[in-house]
Amino acid sequence: MSNDRRSRRTRMRPRYLAVAGFLLFLAGVAAFLGIITAEALYPEGYSTSLNRISDLGATQPPHSRIEEPSATIFNTVMMAAGALILVASFCVQRGCGRWLAPVLIALSGVGLVGVGVFPADQGTIHAVFAVLAFGAGALAAIVSFTIVAPPLSYISVILGLTALVIGSLHGVLGDSGPLAGLGLGGIERWVAYPVLLWTTGFGGYLMGRAR
Repeated sequence: MSNDRRSRRTRMRPRYLAVAGFLLFLAGVAAFLGIITAEALYPEGYSTSLNRISDLGATQPPHSRIEEPSATIFNTVMMAAGALILVASFCVQRGCGRWLAPVLIALSGVGLVGVGVFPADQGTIHAVFAVLAFGAGALAAIVSFTIVAPPLSYISVILGLTALVIGSLHGVLGDSGPLAGLGLGGIERWVAYPVLLWTTGFGGYLMGRAR
């Protein structure tokens, strides 16, 4: 084993990796189940194709609607998941001695907290936090290539690129993009869900690595 690899291994701190993995795994699972629960309890008429994910917390102005209990469930879960990711980012840094991935993970956590604190009826500020949450999360997935081993490293890059490319195409082409048939809600889920899937998978990997 080279001196470089030996020094990298000595920087690994299993306890921090275990905590980071647990928190990320919990955040990813909670976000998925929170969205599913809020969708199930939303009044009739909600469509995963036509409605944004954020509509679960509140629809956009000027005629905003807030439907309970979906709004409380969605907003609370987003804030909780974001807080878990924020704490996990510190543990990732302490556990592996890297900076770029933890910073991006922290920004994603801040974005999720903002999504819950400022629902879609708050207008632009909500959109900024949503872009931060899933843009930084997608970049974190790509950057984690240097932390995780194959095949997860390749899967992480694919998930991150999927979210970035689809989000960028929709931002540039709008409803004329190649996935326009999915509807606005479907496209948004193709951006958000790969990031949440990576968060869950990365968390599981870190827990296993800590052993």
